[in-house]
Amino acid sequence: MNLQHASIEELQQWEAKLLTEYNHYCEQAIALDLTRGKPSSDQLSLSDDLDGSLKGNYFSQDGTDTRNYGGLDGIAEARQLGADLLGVNTSEVLAQGNSSLTLMFYTMFAARDFGLATKPAWNTEATIKFICPVPGYDRHYTVCEKLGIEMITVPMTATGPDMDAVEALIKSDSTIKGMWCVPKYSNPTGVNYSDETVERIAKLGTITSKNFLVFWDNAYAVHDFNEYKPLANIMDFTRQYDTEDSVVQFASTSKITYAGSGVAFIASSTANLNALKEVLNVLTIGPDKVNQLRHLRLFPTLDVLLEHMKKHADLLKPRFECVLTHLNNAFSDNDLGQWESVEGGYFISFNSRNGLAKKIVKLATDAGVKLTPAGATFPYGNDPSDNNIRIAPSVPSLEEVDQAMKIFVICVRLASVQQQLQAN
Repeated sequence: MNLQHASIEELQQWEAKLLTEYNHYCEQAIALDLTRGKPSSDQLSLSDDLDGSLKGNYFSQDGTDTRNYGGLDGIAEARQLGADLLGVNTSEVLAQGNSSLTLMFYTMFAARDFGLATKPAWNTEATIKFICPVPGYDRHYTVCEKLGIEMITVPMTATGPDMDAVEALIKSDSTIKGMWCVPKYSNPTGVNYSDETVERIAKLGTITSKNFLVFWDNAYAVHDFNEYKPLANIMDFTRQYDTEDSVVQFASTSKITYAGSGVAFIASSTANLNALKEVLNVLTIGPDKVNQLRHLRLFPTLDVLLEHMKKHADLLKPRFECVLTHLNNAFSDNDLGQWESVEGGYFISFNSRNGLAKKIVKLATDAGVKLTPAGATFPYGNDPSDNNIRIAPSVPSLEEVDQAMKIFVICVRLASVQQQLQAN
């Protein structure tokens, strides 16, 4: 389908054919949801052994009764698992409740209002800015918006954020206090940061203000479809450049066990963690240590957890292969769409022709396929090119993903043909 060289008559014929196919699906009362990267029920069932795993023994390895108050840092074995996940020392990680997003909001709030190891607090300045690689994760933007932090975008590349742009920005603007990162199977592009990118991010603390923070949201640290491939260790690089205070890492078991009943981890320098605990101690007397213990009974080591993740991959990989097959078959020989082939995570990022994402999403919605709202992958919901669409195929069955992608392809083609007709 070469639209650039098609005659008006050819475009009109294609439009009529596509409208017939599209209306056929609209009449079927389809209801498929590809909006959020949630585990499917089959994935959640992989962790049903959590129930009953304690067998009446609520004592952790050091003898702590996990049913009681206290233990702000989390139980020792949970902290060890978090350390193994994030590549840090046990003394550099806290194990907390079920949500890493909660920890991100809390960390940004604490840095803004109280300051961490490298004070002063951000709110001593009139303006606070954060760098956001785009397309990116909408909930990161929501955190910034809620706390009144201005967002500045830099483009994502095949190796991570455009680091030339990042470094230029923070050298020229002292009000920039941090940067969001999803370094492995980035949401939504699926890109893994290269070793060079990880090292350059670790060095940012040497060229900017002392209270600069990288928010390293390693949500998909072990979510490979094939062999486990760890990233370069950013904490090792920060030790090399004496910038340990400039990076805060986050991870959780939310897409490993039960999405709403997992364990979240935060890792950073001990100075940063001590500053965070001063505030955290006001909010809570301790996390849910019983839940931490039952997770550690199920996953006593990282190796056991990685074996568990292979079961997730068995369920997820065919869904993603289905999406990629449809995209390759429909768009590999034309300019109607571009995307990244992914090997893990929960998303595929699709770029349509400029100016069509909102229309494609609406067409799909009207045909019964819900997609993440166009613009959600950019701060303030504003995609300046209106071309990025996030596809999340984890929840529907494989058959449903196949059907959804047939509809998606028709919507992309129809919107593209109609745009070309208008241009002619």
